[in-house]
Amino acid sequence: MATHDTAMRAIGLMSGTSMDGIDLAMLETDGDGIVRRGPSAFTPYDARFRKRLEQSLDVAKAIKQRDERPGDLAELESELTDRHAFAVGAFLAREGLGAGDVDVIGFHGQTVLHRPLDGLTVQLGDGERLAKRLGIDVVFDLRAHDMRLGGQGAPLVPGYHRALASGLTGEWADEKPVVFVNIGGISNITYIGKDGELLAFDSGPGNTLIDQWVARHAGIPYDSGGAIASEGRVLAGLANRYLESPFFSAKDRISLDRNDFVLPDDTEAGLEDGARTLAFVTAAAIAKAQTHLPDKPRLWILSGGGRHNRLIVEDLTVAARHTGRVIVAEEAGLDGDSMEAEAWAWLAVRSLRGLALTYPGTTGVSEPATGGVLARGRAVQAARGDLPGGD
Repeated sequence: MATHDTAMRAIGLMSGTSMDGIDLAMLETDGDGIVRRGPSAFTPYDARFRKRLEQSLDVAKAIKQRDERPGDLAELESELTDRHAFAVGAFLAREGLGAGDVDVIGFHGQTVLHRPLDGLTVQLGDGERLAKRLGIDVVFDLRAHDMRLGGQGAPLVPGYHRALASGLTGEWADEKPVVFVNIGGISNITYIGKDGELLAFDSGPGNTLIDQWVARHAGIPYDSGGAIASEGRVLAGLANRYLESPFFSAKDRISLDRNDFVLPDDTEAGLEDGARTLAFVTAAAIAKAQTHLPDKPRLWILSGGGRHNRLIVEDLTVAARHTGRVIVAEEAGLDGDSMEAEAWAWLAVRSLRGLALTYPGTTGVSEPATGGVLARGRAVQAARGDLPGGD
């Protein structure tokens, strides 16, 4: 045991839909009320590997059973796992820690296919390989059990958002309902009511369309700070075409795949106007989520890479001005870059304790459900002699 009291020391690993690298965060937590946030790190993917991940989305379309790995997906999965192992090793060295100082790792892997209506979700990442490489227990495959029980397998972070909300202090302590907004490749929201009611769903495209647009037209991976968008204007017709999608008005919320919304045609906009319009669509889609909530939020807390795009933040601030305040996570003393990785550490501990990871109000699962698969690494560590007395 690496920590005192009932808490465990856990590392969470997240490679999100933006496919830009590995977020890593350490927590000491009991998977419930105790959350002590620790250091974090980010390991970027090189352009070549990122391209391979993007190409894997097309290859993965052929998957019918979630253990299938057509084409070069098996090789890619091994390399992705090894990159995660390297990231953890570098982090532990930086922090002066060894494998015996960590109780468990929560490993998300890389989603390459997510079809909730078909009960199919695929994350590349070999938990057994990671556990053996590091000599640390790994909890992985956290979505599948929820889908077997009729849930959509996403989102999984809301329970952690509720734990963070309960720990807000100062001027933010009593601001409820509160909504956490993660603007990654896809945007998703978590609603926490005054009574702790928990609702969550994907709100629409986040950074993925903007990233793809500037990559195609400017050869860069993302619009840093919204600099390109700030030079453009919102094309109302194009924006409305996105916002009139049946997704936004449907009563039943579904979790999205990266490819569910497609880029505009090159003839519809130039670089700047396209980036500006897509930033507006991201913000407007988040604001539209209010129509599916029991009450208007008094506080919006933004995390994920999209909070760095000032046009998205400004547009959402305008859209929410009559009901609540919009702040970035850091204003509430949180870390908007590592929040999802922190959640995966928290979820791993909950999985070990058999506690619920998903709820009817988050994934649509029939009842609160635990999940995850445990890969033993500490036994390997003991056999190698890394742990005194084989503990």
